[in-house]
Amino acid sequence: MKKYQVFVSSTYQDLVGEREQAIKAILEMGHIPVGMEMFSAADEEQWKIIARQIDEIDYYVLIVAHRYGSVTAEGVGYTEKEYDYAVEKGVPILGFVIDDSAPWPRDLCETEAKALQRLTRFKSKVKSRLVNFWSNKDDLHGKLSIALMKAITANPRTGWTRADQVTGAEVTKELTRLSSENASLREQLDAVRKKEETQHDEVRSAIKVLNANKRKLAARTQDKPRWEDVEPVTVTLADVFHWVAKNLLVENSSAEVGKNIALHLVGTKYVQNHPIGVNIVTDILADFAALDLVEPSKKKHPVSDSARYWSLTKLGKQVLKEFRRVLLEEGIKAADSITEEA
Repeated sequence: MKKYQVFVSSTYQDLVGEREQAIKAILEMGHIPVGMEMFSAADEEQWKIIARQIDEIDYYVLIVAHRYGSVTAEGVGYTEKEYDYAVEKGVPILGFVIDDSAPWPRDLCETEAKALQRLTRFKSKVKSRLVNFWSNKDDLHGKLSIALMKAITANPRTGWTRADQVTGAEVTKELTRLSSENASLREQLDAVRKKEETQHDEVRSAIKVLNANKRKLAARTQDKPRWEDVEPVTVTLADVFHWVAKNLLVENSSAEVGKNIALHLVGTKYVQNHPIGVNIVTDILADFAALDLVEPSKKKHPVSDSARYWSLTKLGKQVLKEFRRVLLEEGIKAADSITEEA
């Protein structure tokens, strides 16, 4: 059997007995009453809690007598605010307004003119929908029970059901589907993790090889254009890769790769026509290709363009990324060191 949450809304001090009867009627039917007795009506934070409760309920019961109740800073009663919010949220509303001819203690009636006006307007708003009129708490108890039973029949809501009562082929099918989907997602996640670990190992291996291999390189300059006049410098392939890689993110020609190397060896004074030996540049690019760091560019060029173009592979981009990350971290450490010295 489904259990429904039923919110009981009313002014409080004048309707304590009536609220008790309403809650008793709901409990007798096996449902869950939600009362706001524990919340302070004037506390804005408590209003957020009340609103959240209304968001989750199945039915809304409003009991109105002869008091309007405390008001918000905007001049709207909290009971009316709850009612308006329930209407806005489309919650089925069961309204119970006291019969004007029913006897009622005078000290539980509004006497202040402004409050009376607000109460009259509020009752008119509530009566614009189908309502029940009650004369005492016992009468309210009976009419609420009947009205709630009709509302559940005419407008069944989601409600609550015990987990051990939710059985059947559809539930089993859904649980099986979710279990299968969960297993598939786990497999995909494991595959992604293994792929990331493999890529990380490949990056570390490539960097290790680059650092371990050294080359003697020389660049011709404007004041020393002859090969026999230039002195070679020993560098690692890691140095050379870092010098040229950023210009290979899209593509670069072999000739321009040679100029990139020359720029880092001798600065801007290198000669424009093959500052690095063509065979040397070819060997370096072949070494990078052997490590799967570069590949021939896939971009199309005019037939008249006889230059050979290269670009980074996926692994090459990962290696460049690692180089740049290390440099950035070293820059942070250097900056921290300067700050400490200052």
